[in-house]
Amino acid sequence: MTATDTLPQAPAAIQTGLDFDAVLRTYEVVSRVLPETPAWSYPLLNAETGVEVTVKHENVQPTGAFKVRGGVALMAALSPEERRRGVVTASTGNHAQSLAWAGARSEVPVTVVVPVGAPARKVAVVRALGARVVVEGETMCESLAHAEALALREGMRMVSPGDEPAIVLGHATVYLELFRRHPDLEAVYAPVGSGSGAAGACLVRDALTPGCRVIGIQSSAAPAAHRAWASGEPATVHSRTRVAGLAVGASFALTQSVLGRSLNDFILVDDDAIQGAVGILATHAHTLAEGAGAASLAGLMADPTRQGHCAIVCTGGNADDHELAGIAAGISARAAVGTDATLNC
Repeated sequence: MTATDTLPQAPAAIQTGLDFDAVLRTYEVVSRVLPETPAWSYPLLNAETGVEVTVKHENVQPTGAFKVRGGVALMAALSPEERRRGVVTASTGNHAQSLAWAGARSEVPVTVVVPVGAPARKVAVVRALGARVVVEGETMCESLAHAEALALREGMRMVSPGDEPAIVLGHATVYLELFRRHPDLEAVYAPVGSGSGAAGACLVRDALTPGCRVIGIQSSAAPAAHRAWASGEPATVHSRTRVAGLAVGASFALTQSVLGRSLNDFILVDDDAIQGAVGILATHAHTLAEGAGAASLAGLMADPTRQGHCAIVCTGGNADDHELAGIAAGISARAAVGTDATLNC
């Protein structure tokens, strides 16, 4: 598509409840814009994990992350008046890029509030796509509050990163493709920030492969969604994670309404384990992943019950500088202790 192309308009039903029929209707919209992404298995990764792993490659999306599906679905579901007034959101990067990319193709003005520590490269891409960027807040919670204030002051449509049915349905299309191609899956590991992707996985799994387990994975340094899932109550935490895509300090009611009834398990992993998984995807699966995109692999490797055919979703490949440096450092460390068999021939 070119910058002047417009996105298809969604049927009104796209904005109704979160159910499988709504996922199918949303896929009709999303698939006219975004082609199906590949899902591959890699011998070295299988050997490393001890199970058969299928990797769903959302890192090949035009924005480098699965969230563009939600952006396409959201823009298609806006009313004419909302399209005219524009939208505002808060994001550390990938959600922002998704709305900026889809907004540019729908001629919908997009404003994004980012926290001070948001990855510079992701912010630069959002600006390059034509969105207005406002840097405000030390945390995502503070940025969200500022975005809500801007929405009221300027009359824009506030877009929640998690409490948006159209976005959850858009993200669910990842798993529609995955389960259709691999109906024999025994477990799917889904990274959780706001929980929109994991909620989408549950919606599709419940309809197509109810025997498959869906397991959420979150950084132990930003466990808001995990606490809400475990307690059944809303949760707010101080995010300390280095993983920008998982730096979410509060749970979201909409996604928790699905996760609470359908998520089979929820695993917390530390940031070092996530960085290690970034390196393993690079060396064992020919895949550049950002931290959030590798969290599902970190969770699979931390799960002692893993067995059979499993899937992980590389939700994004927009690695920042410290993640790229971490890949090189990890390879050097493994070489120093002689753990890479290719260096010991």
